[in-house]
This record gives sequence, structure tokens and C-alpha cells, in this order.
Amino acid sequence: MRIGIDARFFGPKEKGLGVYVQKLVEGLERNNNETDHHFFIFLKKDRFDDFKPQKKNFHKVVADFQWYGWKEQLIYPFFLNKYKLDLMHFGHFNVPVLYFRKTIVTIHDLILFHFPTFKNSTLNKAFYLIKLLAYRMVINLAVRKAVLIIAISEFTKKDLIKTLKVSEEKIKVVYQGCNFVSQKTNQNAKTILKKYGIIKPYLLCVGNAYPHKNLERLSEVFSIFNKQNSKVSLVLAGGRDFFYQRLEKKIAKEEIKNIIIPGFIEQVDFELIFRESEMFIYPSLYEGFGFPPLEALAYGKKVSCSNKTSMPEILGESVEYFSPEDPKSILDCLNKVFKTRNKRKNEKQMKKITEIIKKFDWDKTAQETLNIYNSVSK
Repeated sequence: MRIGIDARFFGPKEKGLGVYVQKLVEGLERNNNETDHHFFIFLKKDRFDDFKPQKKNFHKVVADFQWYGWKEQLIYPFFLNKYKLDLMHFGHFNVPVLYFRKTIVTIHDLILFHFPTFKNSTLNKAFYLIKLLAYRMVINLAVRKAVLIIAISEFTKKDLIKTLKVSEEKIKVVYQGCNFVSQKTNQNAKTILKKYGIIKPYLLCVGNAYPHKNLERLSEVFSIFNKQNSKVSLVLAGGRDFFYQRLEKKIAKEEIKNIIIPGFIEQVDFELIFRESEMFIYPSLYEGFGFPPLEALAYGKKVSCSNKTSMPEILGESVEYFSPEDPKSILDCLNKVFKTRNKRKNEKQMKKITEIIKKFDWDKTAQETLNIYNSVSK
């Protein structure tokens, strides 16, 4: 087959979605013989050099069409048609409406159906409403047109069935992998922490600052926690975009102390940032999967986590849960985990964590995805 993969989000700068696309492409290349299929990897111009094919049947193509733009919808489909693909895999819902060849789409979540608040956009309300309706139309068309939908969790699968009335038979769950490989660098901890303005001891939360991530509530809870633990900081690690800038203004206005927002952290530094933290906290109201708490577990950290959506499915009994809408629940859980952060996990707990981590392997993700490609070709 001639298989296309929309890799315009390729790389960690595009956060979870970018990591998914990158690791899937790299995993497919590792798990595929050169005689099986020809893969066409479509990349934006500024991502083109980030992927270096190692096999002759992997071909990278510049597809410099901005996601969510009009060119993506009106020009990109005709660009793709030139490659006469037998199958096109879109790793996100933004499938061009005018592309009519066989497609598979990966749906990570339906956040735009559950948290369509105007706070989620820098646009004014009228433009945001138009944009939201367009997104919903594109998502609906993407799942209707696809020969098969990949959901990244059982939660997302159930959400697709309930919210968009998709047939269960049309959805396959393929768990994502996670970045568990130790970098084993010779980095000096003090140097790296100083680079990002991070002061020990600190609690860590990783991700963007969209309203459903619940960071405003977390900052309010931390202000209470910090009264009893004044030497402890809270690090909120994510790209310094509009939402983080707005959060910084709120923190300054309310005079909440000891919260550090370092901005984008380079991938090579992430392991050290995780390992040097006291514990990890994840207060999200909605997640289709959730990379960061898994990474924290892999790096040996105690985790305090939201009990909503996919989190219990992914993390099992390896973390302490709280209700993310309830500040008291968050605070109680935070205090409980913080007090036991240095207590070594027993053999039973370590076994549970090991079993959980084994479930999320990028080679497994790639192989299961490749099996799907083969199944829809018949």
C-alpha cells in the first residue's frame, strides 16, 4: 500500500499531539520491512529536518499547510491526491473536508464538545462561536468519513459513542506509548534548574494552561498549602502562551507566592526536572489520555491526580486521586502525598507501577496501528 501520514504536528513543541505523531512515525519505521508498504510522511516546512528517514520506503514530503486554516481545507486535499494514496492517516481530527480517499483518523479527545467556554479562546465571542461550530463540523465529518477511528483510550471510545453516536465497531483503542527511556545525561542539576529559574524544593505540574487543565484552582489551593509549607514552590511547566500569561496575571493580582512558570522546557531537560521534584500533581478536568502523570510514575515520583475521565483507566491504583472541582479534596490529597513523598514504595506497589508502565510502549502503539492499516486494506 501507499500510506500517507499527516505529520504536520511532528515533534514535542506541539505537546502531546506532536509527540504522538513523532513517536508513531518513528515506531512504524522500526516495525516495518522495506518490502511491506510505502509511507509518505507529510511535514510542515519548519518540521521537515526533524524527521530523518532510515528506510527507503519512508518518504518525507513538505506539506506547509497551517493546521486549522483555510488552505488545509481547500488546497491540502488536492495536494494529497497527487500521491494516489491507498490510505491516509490523520493523527488529529482536522481532516480536510474535500479529501475523499480512504482515511483513518485518531481522536484524542472531544474537548471542544465538553469545554466550549469562551475562556478557551483569545478571539471575541462571535468569532469563537463560528470557529467552534466549524471545528465541530470538521470533527463530525472526519469520524463519519473514516473507514476506522483510532481512540487513544477506552474513555475516548465511550465518549465518541455517546457524544457523536459513532458505531462501536468502527472504533479501535490503541494506547499511546510514553517517554520512559532515561536520558542518562551528565547534566548538572543546579545548572539546569537555574536555567529555568526553578528553586528546590518544588512540586511539579506539566502541561498547557487551558481552562480545563484547572491550573487556576490549583494555584488557589497551593496558596493555602504554602502557608504550612512556605519553603516549597509549585512549578507549572508549559509554553508561555496567552493562557499562561493570563494565569501569571491572576497569580500576581492575588499575590500568590512561590509559583514558578518557567515556560517551554527542552525535551532533554525534562527528566531531570521530573526527578528533582518532590512530587507531581495533575488537576485536569478532562483528558483523553494524559502523558505527564505516567512520566512522573516512570521517574519514581509520587503522584496526586484528578479522578476524572481517562485518568483512573490509565493510572490504575498507582496514584492518589482527588476530585478536581473540590479545593478541599485537592488540598487533602496534596498534603497526604507530600507527607509520604520520601517513603519508599513497597514491592506490591512497585509491581503495579511496572505493570502499568509496560502497557504504554511506542513500539506496541506502532505495531497495533500497522495491524489496523493492514486490516482496512483487505
